[in-house]
Amino acid sequence: MGLIRSAVKAIGGELHDQWKDFIKCEDMDMNTLMVKKTTPNGVISKGSGIIVAPGQIAVIYDQGKILDATAEEGVYTFDSETSPSFFSGDFGTVFKDMWTRFTYNGAAAKDQAVFFINAKEILDNKFGTPAPIPFEDYSHAIPNQMTGEMAPMRLDIKCFGKYIYKISDPAEFMRTYAGTAAIVTKEEINEQMRSEVIATLQGVINALGNSENKVRALELPSQTDKMKSLMEEKVYDEQIRKRGIQIVSFLIESVTLTDESNKKIDEYEHNSNNRMQQGRVLDVMEAAAKNEGGAANGFMGLGMMNMTSGGLTGGVMQNAFNDNGQIPQALKPEKPETAEEPKEEKTHFCSNCGAKVGEVNFCPNCGNKIA
Repeated sequence: MGLIRSAVKAIGGELHDQWKDFIKCEDMDMNTLMVKKTTPNGVISKGSGIIVAPGQIAVIYDQGKILDATAEEGVYTFDSETSPSFFSGDFGTVFKDMWTRFTYNGAAAKDQAVFFINAKEILDNKFGTPAPIPFEDYSHAIPNQMTGEMAPMRLDIKCFGKYIYKISDPAEFMRTYAGTAAIVTKEEINEQMRSEVIATLQGVINALGNSENKVRALELPSQTDKMKSLMEEKVYDEQIRKRGIQIVSFLIESVTLTDESNKKIDEYEHNSNNRMQQGRVLDVMEAAAKNEGGAANGFMGLGMMNMTSGGLTGGVMQNAFNDNGQIPQALKPEKPETAEEPKEEKTHFCSNCGAKVGEVNFCPNCGNKIA
């Protein structure tokens, strides 16, 4: 049993009447993955005509087995006495494998049908993280209260994007998922695919934030190419391929922080700026305390800093003075210790003999009384 390619003119010409049955699928849009077509009595008679449109795969099914299949557009005549033709185009190997291994759960069906499978790329499949993905950000490390070590800040990440897929193995698709359903739409399979893609994406994002990579959270939006590369290394669509489907394009459109995570980063950076400002105030106070002439000017400068910085140094300034508004003794400049100057000795001369004498009452030379 197989398909025999017919002349195209037979579709609308005089040969149309020679076909006992005429089977085609016109309603295969982007949302439809597989449609079952058959005759009113469930039997495809010899000489029936089958039309395969562009972007379609036609699988001839009989009593639980695949009789023939083609992915090449055209008009075919069904002949139950010929061997499979496999006018398959790019699916030659796949169809030959279908012939030898396909069964529908080991059960024999009681009808004949043509299953039209969508061979086009299925577009506009959106994905998004249903719950934020935890991320460790080492660029905003915080001290561990128990160990004193710096630990990464825990943030939450959201991702959104699109992917494109196509049916790459019709036999596997029918055996593991579609079976012999009358119609299969992408809504029925997309939710499972999204879950599997997100699971791999979550692992990739966690890897970017680990102690080895330490990618900054605020840099994640620029790391989408690296994310995709890591996902391909992990064969993120491995489970999807086992169902005869392959993702051919995967695009991460946005990577964002949750509002709560943005707030945590803002508070972290605000507190860091405060600590830096207080550190500069203490440096000025220390320098002013060492400078006797500039102590007052130094503290006046701190007062100006306090007014212009919105009071950031208020607590530091308040603690810099005692209750009387005076500079504490600990902050007053110390006077350098100097050696005691020697007293100048007075010199006298004797009025009688002119001899140089010290502070005495009588000249040691002539005995004259010193006035």
